[in-house]
Amino acid sequence: MPTVVAGKGLEGIVAANSGICWIDGDAGVLSYRGIDIHELAEKSTFEETTYLLWNGILPHALELREFSSQLALARVLDQRVIDLLKSFPTSATPMEVLRTAVSALSFYDADEKDNTHDANVRKAYNLTAQIAMIVAIYDRIRKGLEIVPPDRSLTHAGNFLWMLTGEKPSETATRTLDIALILHADHELNASTFAARVIAATLSDIHSAVTGAIGALKGPLHGGANEAVMRLLYVIDKADADPVEYVKNMLAARQKISGFGHRVYKTEDPRATHLRRMSEQLGKDSGHPKWYEMSRAIELYINAEKKLNANVDFYSASTYATLGIDIDLYTPIFAISRIAGWAAHVIEQLDDNRLIRPRAEYIGPEYPSPYIPIEQRG
Repeated sequence: MPTVVAGKGLEGIVAANSGICWIDGDAGVLSYRGIDIHELAEKSTFEETTYLLWNGILPHALELREFSSQLALARVLDQRVIDLLKSFPTSATPMEVLRTAVSALSFYDADEKDNTHDANVRKAYNLTAQIAMIVAIYDRIRKGLEIVPPDRSLTHAGNFLWMLTGEKPSETATRTLDIALILHADHELNASTFAARVIAATLSDIHSAVTGAIGALKGPLHGGANEAVMRLLYVIDKADADPVEYVKNMLAARQKISGFGHRVYKTEDPRATHLRRMSEQLGKDSGHPKWYEMSRAIELYINAEKKLNANVDFYSASTYATLGIDIDLYTPIFAISRIAGWAAHVIEQLDDNRLIRPRAEYIGPEYPSPYIPIEQRG
């Protein structure tokens, strides 16, 4: 059978059939299970969106209550995992900690050896709850603060903010993070999701697949762009510089501006539409619109000068900063959301599994090349 030569980075290659996420990059459309991301961001919750991703349909009211209750009940972390978090060096980054801790979670999961559909759904509940807890608990540990126990009366977003800060979050903060989690929940075969599916296809366990996904997300070309955006805003602010002039000089020096352009979208990333709006509203509500205003000035300039649109990372930076979230937690928060999609893809992969084993286009020395005895080699 003839092979199809892939573009660099598998660009344009369809690598799997999936009923989870559909993207039309030319039209700027993103949908989960056929429902437009704009509708979900405006009308849904992270819990309802996660149910949709895992089950393929929107839940009835009772189903949603039961799902949310099960997710809240899964907010349990074995003390040995907490002790592990306390043992990590203070130099460890939150993403390194999350990657290692998620791998360790499998030791204490009752379904660890069971790879059936129902067992993986149960493990997905646990992982979704536990990843958020790990991020919040480690942040408290590294700051020398007391660990905040989970509050099962709060939503997934609300409980994370509660465990992170020790203060009951406002409705605005909770809803803002909830929408951000919806927007990041899935994005088809991105690098981390593809990594998870490749691992799952070997019939490895879901903890291994999610650990691999976190490893992929840790890379700055995938999950770290919003951190780079915020670091740029901090530098501009510290220099008391005009944001447009600063970025103009960066472009003249051929430096990369993070948060713009996308491999798939040829128009505006639909997720950026909502994050821009949230960043602006948060700035107004808090009385600190600086980060939004700087971001907007840069966006307008880059769009006019380079014809590039902001992607999901650009305004998530100023949104999280206005919520008071530390910059090195931005990518872990991505994982707190994307576990919903990772789990959906792992379950879908295993429900109709075939080992993922692509071919490579050989570009090495011509075959056959002679074996030269060592004494004759120059």
